[in-house]
Amino acid sequence: MKSSIKWVDNVQFVAETGSGHALVIDGAPEYGGRNTGARPMELVLAGAASCTAFDVVLMLKKSRQNFTSLHVDADAVRAETDPKVFTAIKLTFRVAGKSLDPAAVERAVKLSKEKYCSATAMLGKTAEVTTEIVISEA
Repeated sequence: MKSSIKWVDNVQFVAETGSGHALVIDGAPEYGGRNTGARPMELVLAGAASCTAFDVVLMLKKSRQNFTSLHVDADAVRAETDPKVFTAIKLTFRVAGKSLDPAAVERAVKLSKEKYCSATAMLGKTAEVTTEIVISEA
């Protein structure tokens, strides 16, 4: 896996992923940024949330759950001193569908957290990762 980061100006960068996608990364104005892109740690948190969402979607499909939406809210707490690593991450899974089996949804979330999601496994070295599941009928 590769990524290339090119400095634009001030604290703005353009990242190009190994799969050929580009995105803007920028800092807050108090650090010289212009707020034109996501912050690096926001991307880390979004990456973790999308990693686990990816796993859960695949497992729900495999278990033939009739889900119509999946939304993951990620809330993180960072250390107060440098390096300001994540110390706590709460992932709230909001799953909607027709006659969902709560046990199947819980199993998918648990397997993602404990076995498949490499992003939350890495972040779990410094942060307590917790999950909540909210199931609704669509």
